[in-house]
Amino acid sequence: MSNSSESTPFRYTPELAGDIEARWQNTWREQGTFNAPNPVGDLADPDQTLPDDKLFVQDMFPYPSGVGLHVGHPLGYIATDVYARYYRMLGRNVLHTLGYDAFGLPAEQYAVQTGTHPRTTTQANIDNMERQLGRLGLGHDRRRVIATTDTDFYRWTQWIFLRIYNSWFDTDAQKARPIAELEEKFIAEGVDGTAWADLTPKQQQEALDEHRLVYRSNSTVNWCPGLGTVLANEEVTADGRSERGNFPVFRKRLSQWMMRITAYSDRLIDDLADLDWPEKVKSMQRNWIGRSRGAEVDFAVELAAPKSEARIRVFTTRPDTLFGASYMVLAPEHELVDALVTDAPYAEGTNPAWTYGEASPKDAVASYRTAIAAKSDLERQENKEKTGVFTGAYATNPVNGAQVPVFIADYVLTGYGTGAIMAVPAHDDRDHEFATVFGLPIHEVVSGGDDVQNAAYTGDGVLVNSTNDRGLSLDGKTKAEAIEATIAWLAEQGVGEEKIQYKLRDWLFARQRYWGEPFPIVYDADGVAHALPESMLPVELPEVEDYKPVSFDPDDASTEPQPPLAKAKEWVEVRLDLGDGEQTYWRDTNVMPQWAGSSWYQLRYIDPTNSDALVDIENEKYWTGPREGMPSGGVDLYVGGVEHAVLHLLYSRFWHKVLFDLGHVSSYEPYHRLYNQGYIQAYAYTDARGVYVPAAEVEEKDGRFFYNGEEVNQEYGKMGKSLKNAVSPDEICDNYGADTLRVYEMSMGPLDTSRPWATKDVVGAQRFLQRAWRLAVDEATGDAAVADTALTDDDNRALHRTVAGVRDDYANLRDNTAVAKLIEYVNYLTKAYAGASVPRDAVEPLALMLAPVAPHIAEEMWTRLGHEGSLAHADFPTFGEKWLVDDSVELPVQVMGKVRGRITVAVDATRDAIEAAALAEPNVVAHTEGKNIVKIIVVPGKMVNIVAK
Repeated sequence: MSNSSESTPFRYTPELAGDIEARWQNTWREQGTFNAPNPVGDLADPDQTLPDDKLFVQDMFPYPSGVGLHVGHPLGYIATDVYARYYRMLGRNVLHTLGYDAFGLPAEQYAVQTGTHPRTTTQANIDNMERQLGRLGLGHDRRRVIATTDTDFYRWTQWIFLRIYNSWFDTDAQKARPIAELEEKFIAEGVDGTAWADLTPKQQQEALDEHRLVYRSNSTVNWCPGLGTVLANEEVTADGRSERGNFPVFRKRLSQWMMRITAYSDRLIDDLADLDWPEKVKSMQRNWIGRSRGAEVDFAVELAAPKSEARIRVFTTRPDTLFGASYMVLAPEHELVDALVTDAPYAEGTNPAWTYGEASPKDAVASYRTAIAAKSDLERQENKEKTGVFTGAYATNPVNGAQVPVFIADYVLTGYGTGAIMAVPAHDDRDHEFATVFGLPIHEVVSGGDDVQNAAYTGDGVLVNSTNDRGLSLDGKTKAEAIEATIAWLAEQGVGEEKIQYKLRDWLFARQRYWGEPFPIVYDADGVAHALPESMLPVELPEVEDYKPVSFDPDDASTEPQPPLAKAKEWVEVRLDLGDGEQTYWRDTNVMPQWAGSSWYQLRYIDPTNSDALVDIENEKYWTGPREGMPSGGVDLYVGGVEHAVLHLLYSRFWHKVLFDLGHVSSYEPYHRLYNQGYIQAYAYTDARGVYVPAAEVEEKDGRFFYNGEEVNQEYGKMGKSLKNAVSPDEICDNYGADTLRVYEMSMGPLDTSRPWATKDVVGAQRFLQRAWRLAVDEATGDAAVADTALTDDDNRALHRTVAGVRDDYANLRDNTAVAKLIEYVNYLTKAYAGASVPRDAVEPLALMLAPVAPHIAEEMWTRLGHEGSLAHADFPTFGEKWLVDDSVELPVQVMGKVRGRITVAVDATRDAIEAAALAEPNVVAHTEGKNIVKIIVVPGKMVNIVAK
């Protein structure tokens, strides 16, 4: 029979696949096939009783990039779609949708360069992404799609900000409470001995602000004039430049909004035990929070101006090594530095290495601060040559009274710990390196190492050289014993106390940009912040003349951050009545960071049209409330890249816990189960200059690679724009069909590992679907090609084993092995019924099993097999246990250790029956004839061995 298009008009070609896919996508959209009803509200279905068995599946928020998607982007989206479709066929009420994390710096930078409004760029990017994703047939509830830039979304982002701002953390109850309750406490008890009524309004405000979960702080930040904004530490490269744009970054002290996430440090660590997350991610979160037990210790020091005594407080996890502290180091920005230094010359004999080439401590500190101003925190902490300056001051070691010099050095950061360290060079590598460079004493206090003058010993051992005449003797004690004894002694002497410390810092929550959520805060003439009432939300972005920061000068480090919103004078200065009569107020001209919208979007997916609440508690309880085996509640499955393992998840958990404390949600964690998918990688090519060239235009000749006739180097990396190795999903859909793309991506390997892309291999997935199609559809007529004949026992075994395996694989996100089992089943049917019609009862389950991974072709097969409507909610096939067990087994038969034949016997055959069958096998007979059978060894289910002489 000819395979021409005239004789096989219904052959599964890319053109036919495209027609099928477009038609079914339109049907799903028109019929709301994937709409998931809520218990109450606009999205409830009064004619439907909701099953208790629900499922909330969520993908990490994508950013709508201007360059569009490459085939690596949909990997996780396809996997969650397979998962959601499978459980929908099991009768679950499945909530699965996708929105857009649409605020961000790229659109703003484009606006600065071109004058195009970020909203215009963002919407164009969203439209293109929706078009590309739409071709993949993802089963999303389109009614729930959101974008963080929608005013009815960021109205609620602002509302959450106000809830957090108007709260304080009660350390006794370990939860957030409304700030009004703290005010009631102050009214009843006063503040620091002063009656509440005796405080001015500004003083009352300041007293409350010291406890709010959102507060203003004069803090050292990363100011990037080139981008016109403050950057988080994670947005600054190791060489002190912006990750985006590679602009210089400078350290500045600015007034910024901060969120007191540190108040939740213990809960953020302890509640990880309730989550089904990869252990690697849990460890990353624990390490980021960095909870450690130790002691805060006071070193007395004399201030120069005004002349007085003060204490430098340090935190150490090794108070047992205090006798080895031979110097101190402060962060250059530490608040005591300016009070320690004078312009008097350094004392005669001061080590020249300590003075930074200057005559006085004051000059040396000034020069050093200038030299390190552009360094990022990461760069300052890198393992490199240590630099520093002697302040001219000495502090008193509290355990032995030794006078230790006080330095400043950039490897100590003001934002970590107390911004000061006691240095024990004998037992800390960084301290040893600094002491070696600056010629400082090195005292061994922990035995077990080699000569500590040459290298620090950081291992365990008993304490030595650690006894004073005031009741503290650590010599001979273990580390644990010495720590306990030292902490008790410090507390008794009033020079220290036990302390639990964290690496986690409060969240810098402001950006000097235009394209972000405005703060719902105004300031009065005294600079006091006032939260706007809910009735004034949302605070919408005004139009501005351009999107550059005020006084924009990327080459001037002294440029002060003036956000673009500062230009909107009529928007900034407003007349409002906030309860004390109409007054003039000034809006905050910063905006929220991009993290804001992505910290709570799962809640808006639940109730996206609710204009009265962020989420109706009944809907939240249904979709994410606590349930059996999941006391924390949360989204059932959250899939995304491990690159978001720390910050996004940490911020989301913090916001969710505040909302839980305040009674707005019933779950205390946002995401119960987390799954990190791998990446799709691809070959990339560089020319002789090391510049990437378009991978699609590279030719291979005899194992070498050429671009425009010149040889290039091949390397392997993550697919993306920068490596010029991206492959568009549009290209694959055009040439093969979306179902082929879906099947190929799911079959490439385990979901949680990275895998190589090879366009030439996509055809394998296409051929599999073509074989499956031919089992169901007559390519000449388009009618069903099946027969109404009974299944054989072999058919039943193949079918039921496939069903059992595929069910288990889909349920556990093993889509690659599910596809492998489906391929094996299709191959079995193709071979078993070569030239004949396959039984309907063998093909219909195939269509159903294909549906999660290749939904369009499965729908079309199902329809052409005579069924009406979509199979999206059809029952997934089940299996019978009896077909999973073999009733016979093939055994190799050895004669004198060599395989001479094979026999097939019943699984429960007796030993005598097995021996008889083995001895009767013709080839065995030929090798035992005329010989004496000495022994027959039967290994059940494995083999038979005959010893014959």
